[in-house]
Amino acid sequence: MEASSKKSLPENAYRTLNPGEEYAPIVPASSTIAEFTGRSLALGLVMAAVFSAAAAFLGLKVGQVFEAAIPISILAVGLGYAFRRRSTILENVIVQSVGAASGLVVAGSIFTLPALFILGLDVNLVKLSLVALLGGILGILFLIPLRRYFVREMHGEFPFPEATATTEVLVAGEAGGKQAKVLALAAAVGGIFDFLIIHMEAFAEVFTTRSVKMLDVLAEKSKVVFKLDVLSSVMGLGYIIGLKYSAIICAGSFLSWFLLVPMVGHFGAQLTVAIPPAADGTLIGAMSAEQIFRTYVRHIGIGGIAAAGILGILRSWRIIAKAFSLGFKELLGGKAAAAADGRERTDRDFQMKNVLIGLIITAIALWVFFRFGVVGHLDSPLKLSLIALGIVVIISFLFTTVAARAIAVVGTNPVSGMTLMTLILTSVFLAQAGLTGRDGMLAALLMGGVVCTALSMAGGAITDFKVGYWIGATPAIQQRSKILGTLVASFTVGSVILLLNQAYGFVPSAEHSASEVLVAPQANAMAAVIKTLMSNEPVPWLLYGIGALIALTMQMIGVPALAFALGMYIPMELNTPLVVGGLVAEWVQKSAGKDEKLRSARSSRGMLIASGFIAGGAIMGVVAALLKFLKMKMNLGPLGFSFGNAEGTGAELLALVLYAGLAAYMFWDSCRAKAEEE
Repeated sequence: MEASSKKSLPENAYRTLNPGEEYAPIVPASSTIAEFTGRSLALGLVMAAVFSAAAAFLGLKVGQVFEAAIPISILAVGLGYAFRRRSTILENVIVQSVGAASGLVVAGSIFTLPALFILGLDVNLVKLSLVALLGGILGILFLIPLRRYFVREMHGEFPFPEATATTEVLVAGEAGGKQAKVLALAAAVGGIFDFLIIHMEAFAEVFTTRSVKMLDVLAEKSKVVFKLDVLSSVMGLGYIIGLKYSAIICAGSFLSWFLLVPMVGHFGAQLTVAIPPAADGTLIGAMSAEQIFRTYVRHIGIGGIAAAGILGILRSWRIIAKAFSLGFKELLGGKAAAAADGRERTDRDFQMKNVLIGLIITAIALWVFFRFGVVGHLDSPLKLSLIALGIVVIISFLFTTVAARAIAVVGTNPVSGMTLMTLILTSVFLAQAGLTGRDGMLAALLMGGVVCTALSMAGGAITDFKVGYWIGATPAIQQRSKILGTLVASFTVGSVILLLNQAYGFVPSAEHSASEVLVAPQANAMAAVIKTLMSNEPVPWLLYGIGALIALTMQMIGVPALAFALGMYIPMELNTPLVVGGLVAEWVQKSAGKDEKLRSARSSRGMLIASGFIAGGAIMGVVAALLKFLKMKMNLGPLGFSFGNAEGTGAELLALVLYAGLAAYMFWDSCRAKAEEE
């Protein structure tokens, strides 16, 4: 059995390759070390089930969704030491691939499926599980043909922040020694910092200019407000993304908050009637800057994301067409099939003919589901089921590349925005076909659930594939692992959602008091949107059109449109810390002067620290959510909730001071690297 002697990523792991240069993963293609084993599969499936239940429970009960990939990677490394034969790094990659399906399925499911209960629609375990399963498989299969383009051909073009953090965890666990210590210390620092905020409420999580009296007046009168989330994990993401993309994302956010929000506030201040899509009749003049953003400006961001995604598809249509045409050639055999079979291990996907066959089988299963499980009792069930199938397949296919590109750029999948757009388009098409009311809401939400899960899975799958590419995993094995993890996670999530509805409920009723019902914020928003659309209320097409025009303008002047549109959509407090992390990364590199070896060593150490911040924040997010739930059920004394007051001017100013200290620590510790460490 051949093992890899490399204990760290090559120096060209994160940069673009020079002409003729090749990237050599940690585990070479010729290596034969253990990868897909009974151990890795069993551990992965157990984690998929456990984390699916935990993520669904906490996301719906506490309103706090956590990312499972990094905690699972850490557990995989730790549990690998418990066996007589220590787990290989490739086995740990497979554990992560299988287990991380949990968080992806949960994100796709809890955004939409609880809305079925909120609206009082007919639902059962089979429907819940099939929506998650079919959506997850669809997302994986659509992404497989594009894997080589995103992770190999575009090497170094995208920062892949989440994949970077996961890879650094796995590599540091394998290497041990100094790398593991740097990562562990950073995780401890970042985790404690975030825990003090999230759970102990020692100081504010978000600094806003409202904490300064003069600027608070500006926020109230002119609707101009600045926000900064001080979590260490978000700063770590900014370091990995880098200054270029961070600045573009933040520029989109500044356009929304410093131009569009004040403009809407100014011109709408004198209006005496509510302007759609304000659902509750609130006048613009009575809205805060935050309300204006949520009600109007965020829709502009959604339009921008949709348009940027379509522009990206048009720009890369040759690559997409080439990827799928290869599948048809493989179906006929010959040279294309032989060439695919002859690829080296680290570049071998599922055979394209199997991908196409899988897509056909999934499409048939979707049609059967819609035909007999959703619209079978209505007039023209064949027509309606074919319309539903076409909408789901086409939108999933188009938005798959958008989700993958968004994850590759910023590590954040705008799945809620794309799902909202899906629900709007679905409702329009279904209404044109004559399907409205309760039946229309049921069909639209189930279709939206499939698309939402497909997009969530596509974003997570591209992360897995990049992790595997850097380390040297076999893509076909990762793809098989992802499907197996999706199968377990789908039925777990379906069962948990059904049980939670019975135990707590999603709406107040005779059985469930208002104080105990589940939060489910995203699903409540989706329910409100779908109810509005199916009642033939106006759709904010003008706002979507403005967003599309902005995205087109950005593309014309050479600014990455999707990154800019994501900034317009994602709340400002999550965008501004990316620039802080990007600035730290820039200063770390400049601190080395012209010494390339020293620059590389300091940058690599900074990547470890940033990954540690993300890992620590992810773990403490899970712990804090669990403690928050336990506090609801029992008295935990001084450990139950907080010892501070996270509100007010003092808490926000303290947060800003401590955040500056955290950024200084990150810079100082990164600069401790020596050239010989490279």
